[in-house]
Amino acid sequence: MTDASPLSPNIPPDAVAETVPGPDSTAVRDRAGSDRPHGDLSGESPLALKESRFSLARYLAAELEDRLGNAEAESVIDAAYKRFDGRFALVSSFGADSAVLLHLAAKVSKDIPVLFLDTGKLFGETKRYRDTLVETLGLTAVRSITPDDTDITASDPNGDLWLKDPNHCCFLRKVAPLHRALSGFDAWGTGRKRYQGGKREDLRHFEASDGRVKVNPLAHWTRDDLKAYAAAQNLPAHPLVSEGFLSIGCMPCTDRVANGEDERAGRWRGQSKSECGIHLSLSENARIVDGATAHLS
Repeated sequence: MTDASPLSPNIPPDAVAETVPGPDSTAVRDRAGSDRPHGDLSGESPLALKESRFSLARYLAAELEDRLGNAEAESVIDAAYKRFDGRFALVSSFGADSAVLLHLAAKVSKDIPVLFLDTGKLFGETKRYRDTLVETLGLTAVRSITPDDTDITASDPNGDLWLKDPNHCCFLRKVAPLHRALSGFDAWGTGRKRYQGGKREDLRHFEASDGRVKVNPLAHWTRDDLKAYAAAQNLPAHPLVSEGFLSIGCMPCTDRVANGEDERAGRWRGQSKSECGIHLSLSENARIVDGATAHLS
């Protein structure tokens, strides 16, 4: 493992034309053609550094997608694990389909960090399922990420924000904690699939989001693919699936799904909301959540 970050903020803002290839690369080629290492950029403005990071994330996502857009899920995880050299994590809800992605990741390395957002509103069954999968798969680096106590006291002292302002609740309990937890990572993996519809229909294996590369190893998988893999590997199912919960999030905002309904129909039922916010950019979240940036420190 090296200490260099593929998305180090210490990159000249004009160095977006070409990344020197190789998983351990620590240099970029600027428009003048010279190679400049990650490091000494004292004097660069925070905005310039942010733009550099965002540009490089877009470049790396495009480069990886070009090479691995049609690759198998395990190969996608393996490439991300090696390319980002210790700065790649999976984010898992330990929900209805989570066992498949976590099993694939464990085949690559059992020490890939797994970030679990413990919102304070989860089903008890989900936490017990997390413990079951950790033991079954031998995962060694699962981290439980919780909301900031000060934020909860200030914005949701009675625990009923989900009822009054679900977007703010999700931001407080999921988006802001994940933003803080990802500070040490350059790329993160999700379990999203194209067949889930909505904004996910055109999902790629690699995309850029808020200056990081987001990895979607199961993007091309179907519902039948997931079922077949889970059965073949004898993976334990989330206990709530047999009770009709096909997409499982926080308890107050998760409902059973009727026969013939979309599997995510039980999430935020009766509302226009369809995503918790972690798959929206911070700027998109800021447009729908008043005072969002106050929770990001």
